[in-house]
Amino acid sequence: MKLMPLVLAAAVGFVGMASAQAASRMDKIKSTGVVTLGYRDASIPFSYLDDHQKPIGYSMDICHGIVDALSKDLKRPLTIKLVPVTSSTRIPLVANGTVDISCGSATNNADRQKQVSFAPTTFVTATRFTALKSSHVNKLSDFKGKTVVSVSGTSNLRWLVQANSDQKLGMRIITAKDHPEAFLTVQSGRAAAFFMDDILLAGLVATSHQPSEWMISKDGYTIEPYGMIEPKNDPEFKTAVDNAVKAMMKDGTIDTLYAKWFTKPVPPKNVNLNWAMTPEVKKVIAHPTDSPDPAVYK
Repeated sequence: MKLMPLVLAAAVGFVGMASAQAASRMDKIKSTGVVTLGYRDASIPFSYLDDHQKPIGYSMDICHGIVDALSKDLKRPLTIKLVPVTSSTRIPLVANGTVDISCGSATNNADRQKQVSFAPTTFVTATRFTALKSSHVNKLSDFKGKTVVSVSGTSNLRWLVQANSDQKLGMRIITAKDHPEAFLTVQSGRAAAFFMDDILLAGLVATSHQPSEWMISKDGYTIEPYGMIEPKNDPEFKTAVDNAVKAMMKDGTIDTLYAKWFTKPVPPKNVNLNWAMTPEVKKVIAHPTDSPDPAVYK
């Protein structure tokens, strides 16, 4: 009989936890009128800071479109709260409720889907490397015994570590906290190459002081589908966010935003990436998917 209060307390606690887990971000957003968006500070042209330290980019524009749709769904005006995230913090901050949607250049893969969900894919890229042309490196085997760099918390780094082991390349792999730091590591000679998603490398090269000094590898090593990061096990919120993205795909908004950020000059240096829409991106716009399987995007 003395155990009953403890059992009752445990039961009440369990019910409370279940109720908290069952609560949707939609309930929180409806009651507070605030949507928290995570942004990157240097993921050109997806999410980065302009000259006024304002987050802008392709992913940010899509996220603003999502917030507009949520406002209509909830029949109330919504305020956006912006929170900076990094490659390492974006998933934990969505998972723990600090951020509602992370807007950037995040690869949707099976491992990450164990912790968070993803909105429909809005970009497809591949892992490549950038290096100074004077280094005379062209393929992965050229890096045997050399130092290379990638960014901590990225799928590119995980692939690089595995490839180094599988192919017995003996590379020394160092990590950087963000893309500009990794790029500078190569520029200063501390690493022979920077492995990352090709579109992000293109942005860094295009906005560098001497773009003509750099090369990006012809070989692509992985397929990386990008999507906005959403909380896991929240079907109401996921449906609302996903429907907003699908609506933008259907009405041509995504095509317009793609042209704006990938085929026209972008701030702050008005550099044009000249990155035409690939067949893979056209495919996901015509047939939206949040699949983490690379084979779906081939």
